[in-house]
Amino acid sequence: MDRWSGVLKIPLDATYTSNYYRVAASLCLSSSSKTLAVPSANAIFVHGDRVKETGNHTIERLYDLQKVAEIIVSKFGNSVNAWVIEASLYNGPFAIYKDFVPSVNRCGEPKSYSPTGFPASSSMVSLLSTFLHQVLSSSKSLTLINPVSSVDHHCPRTIVLGFSKGGVVMNQLLSEMSFLEETSTANHERNEIIPASKESFLNSISQVHYIDVGLNTSGAYITDHNVVQRISQRLARGANGVRVFLHGTPRQ
Repeated sequence: MDRWSGVLKIPLDATYTSNYYRVAASLCLSSSSKTLAVPSANAIFVHGDRVKETGNHTIERLYDLQKVAEIIVSKFGNSVNAWVIEASLYNGPFAIYKDFVPSVNRCGEPKSYSPTGFPASSSMVSLLSTFLHQVLSSSKSLTLINPVSSVDHHCPRTIVLGFSKGGVVMNQLLSEMSFLEETSTANHERNEIIPASKESFLNSISQVHYIDVGLNTSGAYITDHNVVQRISQRLARGANGVRVFLHGTPRQ
């Protein structure tokens, strides 16, 4: 399968008055028609704090957003869309995801996780949809696949990965998922490349990966028993399953 790849600066809202996020993507293309194809999944990597001029080639590669997108495709398969999101704000080396987790302090560390307003899922849907809009509007040869004519009838699942400070976004997404009302959106969003609403985005999440996450304070992982219990209850009532993976070092 062919791919479209690129890095864009994306505003969080259509007014273009918000902070800009650098977003890299590697998207599936239909080999025959060169249209953006519906992927098997959207794998979304949320980056963390900045580490620069280390002299370590491996570490430097982690801050090449396009390279990270390529690594994600190599890990999850050529049928996925890979997205890499970098924070719009930094305080020195510290990434600040205030649009996703409103309670963070000046170093990007959360005071708490609250589902009120569903900020993480809403921000994620806004960034991805604006990215697609910019790609399509700037390319005369690139189009969306026609949902009516497509024989690939499915709603792509979502895989989210938080690296370093990006783990706080994973916690916020789980908090929002735990308070999501159980409504079915799959029938209304078949053949969408990305989920069109925060509800469908949260319902589509099948995997959550924590990759070398850590903070200088508490809050690196969800420890709220109420959140875990509510997610378990949703699953028991038939909601889509979600798997959580922890990737860390012995020190962590």
